[in-house]
Amino acid sequence: MEMLSSTNAPPLPEIYLSEQVTVLLSCALSVVGCILIICTHALWPELRSRPRELLLYLSVADLLSAVAYAYGVLRNFESSTWDCVVQGALSTFANTSSFFWTVAVALYLYITIVRARPSLADGLLFTFHAVSWGVPLLITVIAVSLNKIGYDASYVSVGWCWVSIEAHDRVLWMLLAGKVWEILAYIILPILYLLIKKHINRAHDALSEYRPILASAPACPPRTAIADKKLIFIPLIFIVLRIWSTVRFILTLCNSPAVNYSLLVVLHGIGNTFQGGANCIMFVLCTAVVRRRLFACACCHHCPGSWWLATPAPDPAPPYTEESDDLLEDDLPQRA
Repeated sequence: MEMLSSTNAPPLPEIYLSEQVTVLLSCALSVVGCILIICTHALWPELRSRPRELLLYLSVADLLSAVAYAYGVLRNFESSTWDCVVQGALSTFANTSSFFWTVAVALYLYITIVRARPSLADGLLFTFHAVSWGVPLLITVIAVSLNKIGYDASYVSVGWCWVSIEAHDRVLWMLLAGKVWEILAYIILPILYLLIKKHINRAHDALSEYRPILASAPACPPRTAIADKKLIFIPLIFIVLRIWSTVRFILTLCNSPAVNYSLLVVLHGIGNTFQGGANCIMFVLCTAVVRRRLFACACCHHCPGSWWLATPAPDPAPPYTEESDDLLEDDLPQRA
């Protein structure tokens, strides 16, 4: 299965300094976002929940991915050196793992909310770990052992290494090392989140039948209002970020010179590296209870574990309210 012929292949892409700087900035923001997610989970146990635990594992994968991509963009490899192979292996493992964990979060919410079987969803945690870490690791080890990871001439990357351009079955390994899982995620994520959203809408409709009876009660926003809005953005952000990588993959298969367009290269670089930053914006900065704590920590220098500070720590934050509707936590019947 050959992809690029010597006569029809587009010219080798040239990665410009402006493209490198832009993608490196995206990597840095993603690293900061992942660290924020990990730190909020570690510092404030009372904010932990099973969905946020899954988000934590996703953030670890995104952090590894962003670091590996940043090194690759910085080095802008021109041959299959040893560090090219190491970087390509790490990014392949982390990127593929990120796909699996993203789907795992959606599957957990679907089973918990739509199927109303939280115990079954919790029981799948070991399976999530086995699949989301094990399958990418197995693929990466086999790819490295067969010398499939290496310099790829930036046809489907932005300076980093991935599947070697010298591999005769390169298309097959590009699919196995990421693309097939990415495309499956494009299909699975919208389906699961549409089913969840449909279930929530039905619950809202059922509740509306009792509103005349509750007319005298104090008005308050629905518990799922904020989460319902976030449902739209979870698959949307994933697809908007990742689609550019798939577009360049298809253009490469077609031997199209459009694969080298600067804007497309930049969008690909940002899309592959900014997933951790996007998750941080949506589930940390756009979650009121977490945002308040972060701002208080930044402004007052009061953080849990800051034993070297002479000033006392602030009073604990109030428990979850409707404002903390991230990852549909208020729709879930249990806490981790």
